[in-house]
Amino acid sequence: MRWKLLRRRLSISAPRMIVRSHLPWPLRWAVVALVFGFSAALSLWAFEFGKSIAGLDKDAKAELAELRVEVAKLREEREGAQSIANTAQSLLKAEKVAQERLAQQIKQVESENLSLKADLGFFERLLPASATGLNVRALQAEALAPGQLRFQVLIMQIGKNPPEFAGRYDIVLSGTLGDKPWTISQPGGPKQLQVKQSARLEGTVNYPQEAVVKSVQVKVTDNQGGVRATQTVKL
Repeated sequence: MRWKLLRRRLSISAPRMIVRSHLPWPLRWAVVALVFGFSAALSLWAFEFGKSIAGLDKDAKAELAELRVEVAKLREEREGAQSIANTAQSLLKAEKVAQERLAQQIKQVESENLSLKADLGFFERLLPASATGLNVRALQAEALAPGQLRFQVLIMQIGKNPPEFAGRYDIVLSGTLGDKPWTISQPGGPKQLQVKQSARLEGTVNYPQEAVVKSVQVKVTDNQGGVRATQTVKL
């Protein structure tokens, strides 16, 4: 039996034997990684080489340059829009200030209109002029407080192109003080007066609180002391 086995092993029909060298697993993995790395590098080189042959790099560079120009243009437009926005904001602030000033002017005009209406009411009380020369057309007087009286006077020159009048005017209060006749003129005496067409005078006169004012008179005199016009109102 042993002889048969020995003869089978030594004969031509004996099983083939393969001799392999044994490599460690880490070395095998390193070899595999090196092969894959080399293959990837070769593929990347082939891809880049193919791109350069096809002209794709040139197109990409041209597109990148165009994009940079477009970005610069957009930045310039943005800066221009920001400048316009800042200018518009400044204009809005200026317009707001102008509107506030206009509102103040409107209030001032309304106040002046009220004053003009008061003057109109004062003038409407005047009767049509029938005389010529210098005339006292209206005289108003009212007590503001005990010992203080306010007056308004309108003096006019009637006629066509009259010469300018230069003279003085005086306000005289008459009444009683301690059951006796009493008279007082405005403080400082007669005041300067110049009239071309018309002159509106107003002011206050202080007097003793114990006095009773019964009438107010305005008297206009020329520079020589001659009386040119007078008017008296009773209170």
